[in-house]
Amino acid sequence: MSQEPEIICEIRGAAGVVILNRPKALNALSLVMVRELARALDAWEHDPQVTRIVVMGAGEKAFCAGGDIRSLHDLGRAGRQGEMLAFWGEEYILNHRIKHYPKPYIALIDGIVMGGGVGISLHGSHRIAGDRYLFAMPEVGIGFFPDVGATYALPRLEGAAGIYLALTGDRVGAADALALGLATHPVPSSRMAELADALTGRGAIDEILAGYTQDPGPQKLAAERATITECFGASELDGIRARLKLKAESGDAFAGKTLQTLAVKSPTSIAIAFEQMRRGAGLDFAEAMRTEYRIVSRIAEGHDFYEGVRAVVIDKDHAPRWQPATLDEVDPQAIAHYFASLGANELVLEH
Repeated sequence: MSQEPEIICEIRGAAGVVILNRPKALNALSLVMVRELARALDAWEHDPQVTRIVVMGAGEKAFCAGGDIRSLHDLGRAGRQGEMLAFWGEEYILNHRIKHYPKPYIALIDGIVMGGGVGISLHGSHRIAGDRYLFAMPEVGIGFFPDVGATYALPRLEGAAGIYLALTGDRVGAADALALGLATHPVPSSRMAELADALTGRGAIDEILAGYTQDPGPQKLAAERATITECFGASELDGIRARLKLKAESGDAFAGKTLQTLAVKSPTSIAIAFEQMRRGAGLDFAEAMRTEYRIVSRIAEGHDFYEGVRAVVIDKDHAPRWQPATLDEVDPQAIAHYFASLGANELVLEH
């Protein structure tokens, strides 16, 4: 019995069609998938038949729930950090490629889109959100950090919403994603296959999409946006916590819940993510990706990522023992080190 390919890249009509094909693994990205997608984009860039790229996930649960963190954890535990970094390096180069791709890049996102899935969708020209769309960058909960271009994209969301998403890992649906600019078009899940078909024709993309869009319904975060802007707009991490605490003490349930959320995440990861957001607002995309590679190179040598994956993915006891255990114990110098140049090992980006 032949094994199903993890990713299918083929030309259909005018479209280069990509299907992430690991539905049982929620289409989590492997190095094979990263390489195949990169190869297809290279081939299609100069192919006159291909006027657009259409990317989708197999199954109904997920577009792509992230990278294969269990296998990355196992490589690191075995002392094979070089192989971990090969995955991240190629993934980040692919994210940069997508950001600068010269043809329309349309991601049909129906289901979970997290981590690595964000990296192969958010930087494209069109992000189509189905009814089942669920976005999150939950990395601070496993001792990691919001990567795959989040350093560039999240600080640019209005009203400090990206900083909120980076530090809390909160999940948002299609309506919030559209309001925040994470998605560009809402389309009913029931019409996604039909839309995918229509996009293989030679019609104008925006005209095709206009025929499928619908009202995505109410936003989950609409009532909280003012609190998010006020609290997460603080210029220091301590300021965010202080503002949330004041709000919580005056009876704001959302602020109280947000403080509780922050309290269980990796303190080191939260400090890294905040510094990413602070710096990222002033970086171009290439510099953001180089910054992420610096961070991940240090994370691979650290403690919290392995402990976070153990607690959440392997043992599932959800009782990580972070080092240091609280935000107050985090050393600013240690955080600055994550952002320091790698010298000869810097990430090299084409273009």
